[in-house]
Amino acid sequence: MPDTSQDNPRRAAITGVATYVPDRIVTNAELARTLDTSDDWIVTRTGIRERRRGGPGETTSTMGAEAVRRLMAAKGLAPDQVDVLIVATVTPDMFFPATACLIQDQVGLQSTWGFDLSAACSGFLYALTTGAQFVASGVHRRVIVVGADLMSAIIDPLDRTTAVLFGDGAGAVLLEPAEPGFGILDFLHRVDGSGRNDLFMPAGGSLKPPSVETVVAREHFLKQNGRTVFKFAVSQMAESVERLIDRNGLKASDLAVVIPHQANQRILDATADRLGLAHDRMASVIGRYGNTTAATLPLALDDLVRAGKLERGDLAVFVAVGAGFTVGATLMRWG
Repeated sequence: MPDTSQDNPRRAAITGVATYVPDRIVTNAELARTLDTSDDWIVTRTGIRERRRGGPGETTSTMGAEAVRRLMAAKGLAPDQVDVLIVATVTPDMFFPATACLIQDQVGLQSTWGFDLSAACSGFLYALTTGAQFVASGVHRRVIVVGADLMSAIIDPLDRTTAVLFGDGAGAVLLEPAEPGFGILDFLHRVDGSGRNDLFMPAGGSLKPPSVETVVAREHFLKQNGRTVFKFAVSQMAESVERLIDRNGLKASDLAVVIPHQANQRILDATADRLGLAHDRMASVIGRYGNTTAATLPLALDDLVRAGKLERGDLAVFVAVGAGFTVGATLMRWG
């Protein structure tokens, strides 16, 4: 039976991470050839120097499947050892079947069930929380959480305010039962639907089904009110971290690192300033990958792990803000 006592709660821990990004690198100089922009303008305002773009035939499911394969190989997992597959994405290969079904089939996870979850840039954290509950309850032992987005499929190449921001990529983590005192310690989430028109894709759903008119009006591309999103992200990312650590009797200085959604380097710096943290304690890979939506957090985590910047016992907080608006933060002790 699961241990549900307050003194020794069952928890889930991230025990592995793997990522995949397409080979093609799109530099700021390349974008400047078709847009009214420059490398200096992009770097100054976003911190982004390059991003990845999927090649012919690459989709969200193929990227996610490769991340899962790499994770399973690194952990020595057989297909029948994965219980659940949860995929966070806003760029599914198609509305249905779910991207989780496509990844499950591509990887050959015959005995695995799964589903997709949509919370935009907070999607990976929402999926992580969901997967952690399966492990914490004792229902499942191994859950793979994938964050993957082929953002190039929904970005208007003529809109310089969004075309420079986004890239393609995927990441996957393995959740397993944690050692006592380690793993995912706490989380918080919230949504604010009043921001639904500040970051969205107008057409393609039941509100505005695809038509000649929606295509001509370029309504199948992402639209963003940049100033509103920026202000909301800075305030909510800092506030979420503060609320989470405060209710756990911690201070920002107790954290080894904050792993934030990678939307804009200025947002990361402003969040660090509000928390009173040095900028180098705010994980950042945005310069190399841009905003990969649901993939940004596993990409940042993988970078930390590969660089040896997360040590056993370190406290870390994931935090993200996404379209909707959605907000999420997760506190963990690395094991």
